[in-house]
Amino acid sequence: MGHVEAMAVGYVLPDGRELLADVSFRVGDGRKVALVGPNGAGKTTLLRMVAGELAPHSGSFARSGGLGVMGQFIGSISDERTLADLALSLAPPAVATAGARLRAAERALDASEATQLRYADALAAWGEAGGYAAEVEFDTASVAALGLAWEAVRDRRVATLSGGEQKRFALELLLRGPDEVLLLDEPDNYLDVPGKRWLEARLRETPKTVLYVSHDRELLANTAERVVTVEGGSAWVHPGGFSSWHAARVARHERLDELRRRWDEERAKLERLVQEYKVKASHNDGMASRLQAARTRLAKFLEAGPPQEKAREQSIRMNLGGSRTGKRAVVCEQLELEDLTFPFDLEVWFGDRVAVLGANGTGKSHFLRLLARGGSDPEPGAVPASGAALAPVAHSGVARLGARVRPGHFSQTHDHPELTGRTPLQVLVEGDADRPGRTRENAMKSLARYELAGQAEQRFESLSGGQQARLQVLLLELSGATLLLLDEPTDNLDLASAEALEEALDAFEGTVLAVTHDRWFTRGFDRFLLFGGDGEVQETPAPVWDVARV
Repeated sequence: MGHVEAMAVGYVLPDGRELLADVSFRVGDGRKVALVGPNGAGKTTLLRMVAGELAPHSGSFARSGGLGVMGQFIGSISDERTLADLALSLAPPAVATAGARLRAAERALDASEATQLRYADALAAWGEAGGYAAEVEFDTASVAALGLAWEAVRDRRVATLSGGEQKRFALELLLRGPDEVLLLDEPDNYLDVPGKRWLEARLRETPKTVLYVSHDRELLANTAERVVTVEGGSAWVHPGGFSSWHAARVARHERLDELRRRWDEERAKLERLVQEYKVKASHNDGMASRLQAARTRLAKFLEAGPPQEKAREQSIRMNLGGSRTGKRAVVCEQLELEDLTFPFDLEVWFGDRVAVLGANGTGKSHFLRLLARGGSDPEPGAVPASGAALAPVAHSGVARLGARVRPGHFSQTHDHPELTGRTPLQVLVEGDADRPGRTRENAMKSLARYELAGQAEQRFESLSGGQQARLQVLLLELSGATLLLLDEPTDNLDLASAEALEEALDAFEGTVLAVTHDRWFTRGFDRFLLFGGDGEVQETPAPVWDVARV
C-alpha cells in the first residue's frame, strides 16, 4: 500500500500572504482520509502540492506507490478535450506519455514512409508502456459509467457529458487503475445520490489509500476513517471518523484556550517578577543579579512564543430577507419539458420548502431555469434581468408565478460570464439591472458578513468554488428575491457555509425550490418533488433517492 506524508509544509501566495505553515500529516495503510476546512483555507493547494503540481515554500512531502489525481475541474470540463484526452490525463505517467506520442503520430499519419515509421515506433512504445492493458481499463470504465464501449466514445468531447458522467468516468478509471494512492478533489460534486452511494461503497471496499476533499456531510460520515482539518493557516489530524470530528474539534479548541490562558498567566507572573526585582534593585545592588535572571527567564519564555492559537470561527451571516407574495407562488398545469418529462401539475404555496429530487438528466435544472425566466408567459418587468438572460427551456403547458413573486436563481455550474473579470467589490459597488449599486463601505460590510472581505479585490474566476457560491447567495440577497430557485447550492460550500445557508433559509420569508443531491441538506425541506427516470414527475411523502435515468 502506498502512502503520502507532509512534513512541516508551508506555502506562500503570490501576493506574499502565508496560506499554510507547519502542516504535517501521514496518510497510508489503505486509509480513507478526508481533508476538510473552510473555503479558501488551502485544501486544493495542499492536494496540488502532494501531486507535485505546486512546490512548497518550506517543508517537504514523501510518498510511495503510484499516485492517481482527480482535480476539482472534472465535472465542469467545457473545452475541446476528448474522452481519450481525459483518460490519458488520469493514466500513470508512462502510459500518458506513450499515449500522447501515439495520438500525435496518428494525427500526422499519411502515405509517407517517415510518418508510418513514427507511427509504428509510437505503437510499439504504447504496448511497452502498458497501453493495451490501459485500453481494457478505459473500456471497462466507459461501459460502467456511460454504457458504451470505448471505441464508440473515445473521440467524443468531454463537454458533451453531464457533470455526473464526467465524474463517474474519471472515478471508474482511478478506482480500477493501478495507482496505490488517490487524491480526489470533491469527487462527489455533480453525482446524484445513487452515484454518491456507489462512491461510498467503492471507497469503503478499495484497498487504495485515499485522501479526498468533500463537503458532503453524509458521504464524510459514511467513508472517512480519519479527518485532516485545514484551518487557521495550518492543519491538525483527528484520528477518528467524521461522526466524532465535531466533538473533537470543540475539545481541541477548549484545550487550546486553556493552554493560552495558562501561558498568559505565566507571562503576567514573570512580568510581575521582573517589576518586583526592578524596584528592589533600585534600592539594593545585591538584587541586580536576580533582576537579570528574571529578565532572562522572561526573554526565553517570550522567545519560545505562545501556544498555537485556535482557528478563528467563521462568522457567516446570510440575510436572505424575502417578503410576502400571493398565496400561490408557483402553479404548473400540464407542464411538459420537451424530451424530459410527461405532463404534470403542481401548486407551490408561499413559504413552502420544496426539494426537487431525481437522477441526473431528468429535467430538474431545466425546471428551475424555466421558473427563473418567469415561467411560460412571464409578465413584463416581473423577471430579473439575470433570469431573462438564461437559455430558453423547450416546454408545453403552463408554468406561472404568483403575484409579487420575484425569482432568484442560483446556478449549479457558477457559469456567470457577467461576473468574469470583475471583483466582488466591483460587482456590489457598480450594481446591475437586478441590484442597485452600493457605497464601498456598505459593499465591504456585506462581503464581510459572507466572509468575503479578504477576497474583495480578487477576480470572480480566481475565487474558490465555495467563495463563488457564497457570492451568488449574497447577490440573491441583494436582489430582493421572494422565490429562491437553488440548483445544487451546497455542492461547493464548506461545512460552516452550508449550515449558515440552512439557517438563512429557515428565516427566509418566501418560497424555496432547491435541486439537491445533498441528503443532509434535504432534512430541512417539507415537500419533495421527484423527477423520475421514466419521465414521470410526482410528489413523494419523503425523499426518494434510488431512481435512475431511463
